[in-house]
Amino acid sequence: MFTFFDFAEKVLENSSIPLSFQDIWKNGVDMGLDKSLSTTGKTPWQTLGARLFVDVRDNESTKFVKIGKRPARFFLKSKMSTLSQEFISNIDKEENIIVKNVKTSYTERELHPLLTYFAYSNASFNNGKAIMTKTIFHEKSKKDGLNEWIHPDLVGVYIPIEEWKDEIIELNKISSSNAIQLLSFEMKKEINRSNYREYFFQAVSNSSWANEGYLVAAKIVDDDELMNELERLSASFGIGLIKLDLDDIDSSSVIFHANKKSELDWETMNKLCEINSDFQKFLQDVKIDFDSKRIHKSEYDTVLKDPDVYIQKIMKKDSAQS
Repeated sequence: MFTFFDFAEKVLENSSIPLSFQDIWKNGVDMGLDKSLSTTGKTPWQTLGARLFVDVRDNESTKFVKIGKRPARFFLKSKMSTLSQEFISNIDKEENIIVKNVKTSYTERELHPLLTYFAYSNASFNNGKAIMTKTIFHEKSKKDGLNEWIHPDLVGVYIPIEEWKDEIIELNKISSSNAIQLLSFEMKKEINRSNYREYFFQAVSNSSWANEGYLVAAKIVDDDELMNELERLSASFGIGLIKLDLDDIDSSSVIFHANKKSELDWETMNKLCEINSDFQKFLQDVKIDFDSKRIHKSEYDTVLKDPDVYIQKIMKKDSAQS
């Protein structure tokens, strides 16, 4: 059977320089090698990258070697003698240039509709269950100097109205465990080495009350050490990580899943209700929907019908101002 490792090996046999996994995939497709792969995944290039990273890290007999970090490039061990030390050193210099931030003019809030679309439509995230979201406008909150890291950017809710019988919903109302699941999202444009700790712990603080909390970004710098640290933090604090792909929104993915908590933090939720009318209204709408056994979609953020058109709009604004 033709594997992802065979795919990478064939590509690198024909390359005189190390390649990122994205370039390996692109070159392999140009060579027609993708037709020999047996894969049903929507993002096979991500699978290729994951396989290569793990193989280089854990397999002593690997045929591959990783060169550089931002981004990591792969090459065949058998061809390493063809690379000069000067070439490898220049890769490191090139990385220092690549890591510089590219400014974008679209705002974090302009990414909210894309997260709403993702939460509602991405089956790998919601397991085929509709999750509705609501933007929480921080500027509406009462200011007392102690609430800087308490507001989530968006909140989400799953109510099993379409999946459950009316009798089960009625019974659940009087039980100690509620089927409603509440989510919290902290939105950022880019996560890199200079901001990841601040952003992550902002998400921890803002999401402590919810069943699930996520840090979301449109760009996560391609950096092995950064991803390892984000994975460690996610495992330690239970906050998930979502990458919104503006090139192909349906390829957006959950990098790390959040740890699901069975209990909500009622004290924090009460405080949020006291200081922010959006959050209070959100909880009121959730209760109304559950009691009436009907989702009133007009009370939540609108789900984009054509996210590609929306992305083109905010990106065109970006190009016009650059």
